[in-house]
Amino acid sequence: MKKFNIRKVLDGLKEQASSSVSSGQSGAPENNLMHETLQSENFQLCKTVRHGFPYQPSSMAHDPVQKILAIGTQSGALRLYPFCYVCPWVPEGEGALVSALADDSVHLWNLRQRRPAILHSLKFNRERITFVHLPFQSKWLYIGTEKGNIHIVNVESFTLSGYVIMWNKAIELSSKAHPGPVVHISDNPMDEGKLIIGYEAGIVVLWDLKSKKADYRYTYDEAIHSVAWHHEGKQFICSHSDGTLTIWNIKGQGKPFQTITPHGKQPKDGKKPEPCKPILKVEYKTTRLGDPFMILSGGLSYDTVGRRPCLTVMHGKSTAVLEMDYPIVDFLTLCETPYSNDFQEPYAVVVLLEKDLVVIDLAQNGYPIFENPYPLTIHESPVTCCEYFADCPVDLIPALYSVGSRQKRQGYSKKEWPISGGNWGLGTQSYPEIIITGHADGTVKFWDASAIMLQVLYKLKTAKVFEKSRNNKEDKQNTEIVDEDPFAIQIMAWCPESRMLCVAGVSANLIIYRFSRQEITTEVVQLLEVRLQYEVNDMESPPEGGGGGDRDLPTPGTASPSPQTTGPPTHPSTSSNSSDGVRDNVPCLKVRSTPLKQSSGYQVELVVQLVWVSGEPPQQITSLALNSSYGLIVFGNSNGLAVVDYLQKTVLLNLGTVELYGSNDPYQRQARSPRKTRQPAGGLCDINEGSASEDRCKSPTSGKLSFSMLELCVFSPCVRVLYLSVLSSTVLLSVCPPRGANPLDHRDNSFSRSRSSSVTSIDKEAREAITSFHFCETFARKGDSAITPCLYVGTSLGTVLAVALNLPPAGEQRLLQPVIVLPSGTLARLKGSILRMAFLDNTGTFLPPAFETWYEPNAAGADSEERDKARKRRPVSVSPSTSQELQESQYAVVCSEKQAKVIALPSQNCIFKHSITETSFVLRADVVQMNIGNCVACFCANGHIMTLSLPGLRPLLDVNYLPLTDMRIARTFCFTNLGQAMYLTSPTEIQRITYSQETCENLQEMLGELFTPVETPEAPNRGFFKGLFGGGATSLDREELFGETQAGKASRGLAQHIPGPQGLEGMKGAASGVVADLARARIALDERGQKLGELDERTAAMLASADSFGKHAHDMMLKCKDKKWYQF
Repeated sequence: MKKFNIRKVLDGLKEQASSSVSSGQSGAPENNLMHETLQSENFQLCKTVRHGFPYQPSSMAHDPVQKILAIGTQSGALRLYPFCYVCPWVPEGEGALVSALADDSVHLWNLRQRRPAILHSLKFNRERITFVHLPFQSKWLYIGTEKGNIHIVNVESFTLSGYVIMWNKAIELSSKAHPGPVVHISDNPMDEGKLIIGYEAGIVVLWDLKSKKADYRYTYDEAIHSVAWHHEGKQFICSHSDGTLTIWNIKGQGKPFQTITPHGKQPKDGKKPEPCKPILKVEYKTTRLGDPFMILSGGLSYDTVGRRPCLTVMHGKSTAVLEMDYPIVDFLTLCETPYSNDFQEPYAVVVLLEKDLVVIDLAQNGYPIFENPYPLTIHESPVTCCEYFADCPVDLIPALYSVGSRQKRQGYSKKEWPISGGNWGLGTQSYPEIIITGHADGTVKFWDASAIMLQVLYKLKTAKVFEKSRNNKEDKQNTEIVDEDPFAIQIMAWCPESRMLCVAGVSANLIIYRFSRQEITTEVVQLLEVRLQYEVNDMESPPEGGGGGDRDLPTPGTASPSPQTTGPPTHPSTSSNSSDGVRDNVPCLKVRSTPLKQSSGYQVELVVQLVWVSGEPPQQITSLALNSSYGLIVFGNSNGLAVVDYLQKTVLLNLGTVELYGSNDPYQRQARSPRKTRQPAGGLCDINEGSASEDRCKSPTSGKLSFSMLELCVFSPCVRVLYLSVLSSTVLLSVCPPRGANPLDHRDNSFSRSRSSSVTSIDKEAREAITSFHFCETFARKGDSAITPCLYVGTSLGTVLAVALNLPPAGEQRLLQPVIVLPSGTLARLKGSILRMAFLDNTGTFLPPAFETWYEPNAAGADSEERDKARKRRPVSVSPSTSQELQESQYAVVCSEKQAKVIALPSQNCIFKHSITETSFVLRADVVQMNIGNCVACFCANGHIMTLSLPGLRPLLDVNYLPLTDMRIARTFCFTNLGQAMYLTSPTEIQRITYSQETCENLQEMLGELFTPVETPEAPNRGFFKGLFGGGATSLDREELFGETQAGKASRGLAQHIPGPQGLEGMKGAASGVVADLARARIALDERGQKLGELDERTAAMLASADSFGKHAHDMMLKCKDKKWYQF
């Protein structure tokens, strides 16, 4: 039974009373003093753009006229390139797109507007769709079904024609077996009236549309996967399930004209080659001056075990096998002409892979690939965390690009990217935006998100800092907590102004980076090893008079029996095993001991690692913060927190969460199963001292339980080993290495380790994790008269604690004098875990944390003087001179999973409080700056996105946007300034959204135009004699053949027509506004001008043809007028 805690009741009553009094009395005047400029009208939520590779792609199509590529996914989404629009299908070249879905529905999309929308839909009820085909410049769509039938749809009205090709009429009457689903439909390039139909069972039928019967039938023993025509229309090629290609003459029904097994071994005795894997697709493209291209996917031999997927290009006598990184989903060939009855002249192949898009240049030797301009490598390694920064310093993107441009791969095709359709929109953002992604392989990528496109700026590989795993038993035990991705990035902290970067890995490690434009070689990587784990001791009474206090603080100079060592610092093994084989003081990863060459960009400043403690692995880091002005890094987990001075390379503070409270812990924590036997716990004491060292290192306290700190192992050129013990009643939190002190030897078992209790031996409330940090210059205690540098700490139990920072002067003094860190008590308590903290001044203006401007750390000469000047500069904080002027001069904004509070400082009165949600909880909260004010932005687990005014916490926006269906969204969702936000909508895609009304209004101008007036290429010239005597391509009047007059009406129950949202008129109305009207008028004018231009061109062509014909006729008359009839 849980004990009744009277302290909690009293605290709750006191807080309610103070809250009601402050809200009722001081809340109104405070709100009157600070006018809130943001209103509900300033907020609107909408999606802006999606970056990355389409997740689980399923099909692809290309418009050869508009030069637009469309990719469909298994979830039913459409991605249109060259833009990042999210809307097997076939483009029409007329500003429309047809998509066929797995639910047997067909949709017609309008691409003539900036945001594509559905015009019509057709839902088949009786048959499953297996293939669709839309001939070039035709409005009749062929749809093949699983039953083997073919239906025809009018694309303009999206209605079914009464003309149906039934499977039993297409195959021979003597055949009793069903031919299987339709796998291919295409018309003869030279005769539109002839349609070739491929059935899965191995039957190909040449169907005469006019006579409604089969002209020829072709049968093969193996199943068919695809069919392709020769441009002359006399031959076609089929790919089969046994890895063979068969070439057929249209007038030869018996056997194929030629059978090819591209990857099969040819037996010498003339027998059939060994079967290979199926050839899933083949394309047959001809050239005017050379051999044709046969391009196919699949068909590899079965004995090629472990070989990567391949695309085979057969050109003449040469066969090139191009290996791909991922399985091939689909491919298509880009040709110079869209007409199938002319020499195609292929110049590129677009290959759609499961996780990539590759375009191969067919015109260059070696078939190089085009450099992809799209951000399709977001998922090169799985994304584990994201950060989004808006309104960055203007020189930041050029600096990252200058160092990142040296990382680009070489060997790309020299030609421009071939998918170049549409017109780019003009982005209205005048501020730089940067997205940072952390990945499972330890890489960190910086992306330029300032425009609609996302461009990679710089790539950082953090795994270079560590030794490569040898996969032996000992290494496996070391990395037991992360078996799969030991280098995965978990949290990132970045200061854009100073360009300092800190990343926390899943193996309980931290790496601090500094940006430099010069290459360096680091002989020894600076390393700190921290034992961040507290324990629950049995209750012990302190010695009388507190005499044990002095023994609890051993100094590095007096507690070390180890012999002194000389020479450069190294990284010896610090692992130690107790007598029972328990691992202790072992990091999860081993820092490399060899010199590290670091190119320009981010270079390692310091590595911090948490180590095993008495057989227990270190807990993963849950929160992280960096401040470049103070030179400090702070991180925390479920055990406690540690503050690191990365300038002096030392640990300033290492505390369990409970010890931050001191004697004012509001929670009653009890040990459920304390350990009976304890190993010796000591600082720098000799192991031979045995149990005597245990008494030295205990923390006597008057409380019921004692949490004694464990030692810190510090590895750096100036300090080797330090020990810090913190009492819950007396706090001494300054650790600085004595200058000139001799380093201490690192020998295995040179000192023993204290033992911590297991996770299950502590009550749930005792596992209070650190969830957030915030550096600021504010009032450390209630009633203070001056602001000082502080660190505010938020916990999983809703407590906000203040830690005062006493920093030495800037410059050389900062590197010599110690930094004093002193916990200052509790600021507030809220429901749920603390997510975000921020500070406002007395006018409601956001107070950003202090920062240091960037300088070149490896500068020499005159540049080094500038560096020293920059290091001596410190942000100046203006503090009121008298206490009267000081009244409520700052306001702390605290947001938890359930609540938000605004607290006046230094009085620490809660002036505003708002309950964000009762039935759900907040996943991400940020205090963001808009154009005309500040607000709190929240994303809840129930999918709601909310904004609250500051400081009044009035609800301004509440939209049910996205229910939490995947923890990936919760892990990657983040807000940033100026109304921008983003999250990982799939493992391969980033979705950016805006909650700013201004951005939503300008979004139409930011988006590009997919459809542009483009002149359709001229049809191939039939020639005079072909036109006179026949032999060229023949056309078909499909309107007459498939129309209702001749074909009749289709069956009503076969498919259901579903009009789009109010049809085309509804979409035009939805895109209302002056900008949209002007855009539509301009498009209409361009179309009208285009049609008039085409009419003029056709008229001129007809006149030229008539003149040519008259000239030829006149020449023929002059040549033949004097001849007798018998001379002809």
